[in-house]
Amino acid sequence: MDKTLPDLATAVAGIRDDMTVMIGGFGGSGAPIELIHALIDRFVATGHPRGLTVVNNNAGNGHVGLAALIEAGMVAKLICSFPRSADPVVFTERYLAGKIELELVPQGTLAERIRAGGAGIPAFYTPTSYGTDLAKGKPVEVFEGRAYVQERWLKADCALIKAHLGDRLGNLTYRMAARNFNPLMCMAAATTIVQVSRIVAPGEIDPEAVITPGIFVQGVVEVPDPAQEEDLNRAGARYPLVAA
Repeated sequence: MDKTLPDLATAVAGIRDDMTVMIGGFGGSGAPIELIHALIDRFVATGHPRGLTVVNNNAGNGHVGLAALIEAGMVAKLICSFPRSADPVVFTERYLAGKIELELVPQGTLAERIRAGGAGIPAFYTPTSYGTDLAKGKPVEVFEGRAYVQERWLKADCALIKAHLGDRLGNLTYRMAARNFNPLMCMAAATTIVQVSRIVAPGEIDPEAVITPGIFVQGVVEVPDPAQEEDLNRAGARYPLVAA
């Protein structure tokens, strides 16, 4: 089954109001900037989607990528582990104004909740957060004399992912640290849309090198020269050029 998509606009066309969207990346590493910006373009043109719940490691930086998605007013809730990154001005302002909800999750717990969603595990126990505000209201059990907090899986309607190589069947590789949350999110989403630097023919990726099998991917779009969040922020970029 050929999963290639003709353009970025087509890639994000299925994202609707109030969906939960996982967005890969660890800061700018592995962040699908072009897919995010295409989603903002759609919002500018149509007023949709809005009311999104976004799952990401952080809360965006500057005025591009995830930060621009938040600044456009498209995100109702953010589930992340690190909202205070290099330049989280957009998220901070909206959060303090009561315009966005935050669910703070320790980083390892966030990764495991996403992995559990992909593996079909509804809940698991971890000692992380026990005795803190983050554990309030959650079930606690004692195993071998130590208290553990119950955490629930995280799943999504859609995941927006950045990979390095992809074939027409959706098999993916990642470049170095850009791997991060991306493979887990591919498994935890009902629909996974991936931007890759190059689309190759089936068989060109050594099966032993495949990190995400195509069974977890529904669409692949080629972005030959992807932008890097840090480069855009150093240049003072804003997206879109005219605020939504």
